[in-house]
Amino acid sequence: MKIGSHDFDLKNHTYVMGILNVTPDSFSDGGKFNHLDKALFHVEEMVEEGMDILDIGGESTRPGYTPLSCEEEIERVVPVIEGVKKRFDVPVSLDTCKGEVAKAGIWAGADLINDIWGLKYDPAMAGIIGAAHLPCVLMHNRREAVYRNFMEDVLQDLRETLVLAHGGGIADDKIILDPGIGFGKTREHNLLLLKSLERLLELGYPTLLGSSRKSVVGLTLGLPVSERLEGTLVTTVFAVLQGCSFVRVHDIKENVRAVKMTEAILKSEDMDGNEDGSDQN
Repeated sequence: MKIGSHDFDLKNHTYVMGILNVTPDSFSDGGKFNHLDKALFHVEEMVEEGMDILDIGGESTRPGYTPLSCEEEIERVVPVIEGVKKRFDVPVSLDTCKGEVAKAGIWAGADLINDIWGLKYDPAMAGIIGAAHLPCVLMHNRREAVYRNFMEDVLQDLRETLVLAHGGGIADDKIILDPGIGFGKTREHNLLLLKSLERLLELGYPTLLGSSRKSVVGLTLGLPVSERLEGTLVTTVFAVLQGCSFVRVHDIKENVRAVKMTEAILKSEDMDGNEDGSDQN
């Protein structure tokens, strides 16, 4: 898949998407990067640590968040998209579920649209993405955590999203699916979803996992947002093992290392002996 000017080998590698929240009320880093200079400095840090793609969001999606108008969201994200595109050679994803925001972001240079409502929030979104011929991440979401058969319902909901995508002219080779950890799901749902990520591959599309610092980690380990790195790294390893193409994370360096180590183990070959002696270090 081509995202911006970069080629992504989604069958053989898990890429790291860095999170940049330019909002004062994000659950994890609200207010830290909602000024342009601070945001661009953090992008530089993430690029140096090995980030493959940047995801910019202007509206918090934490529980109980207050929705923004399109105008306010555009004012937050467009200057950052423009600033990043001028200074860095990194593909930029725009995290929004609003068609007008997506349109403004595309004009500003966004290379991918990341819709947390899987095209079900704004009826215009599919057509806007399709007309721009951009790749997109389409996430599973529900307003309430009510299911008859959890995994089957998640897959069916995503099939409905795919129908919307095709109706808007989005090509199959432009679609990435996200299981939506933490959205419309209980802790138990999220754990089962993490255990069953490979089932999303049944739909025939690359997948992205976004579990960084989320409540499933906090509730399982009894830890605040600031202490959820180790739990997040475990979910990243699971993502690699189950064939996810992207992980969306806050802590770039640590997750890049976790991906690299996991992939090295998976790609190792059986040997009859150690030609250069045992590694004692």
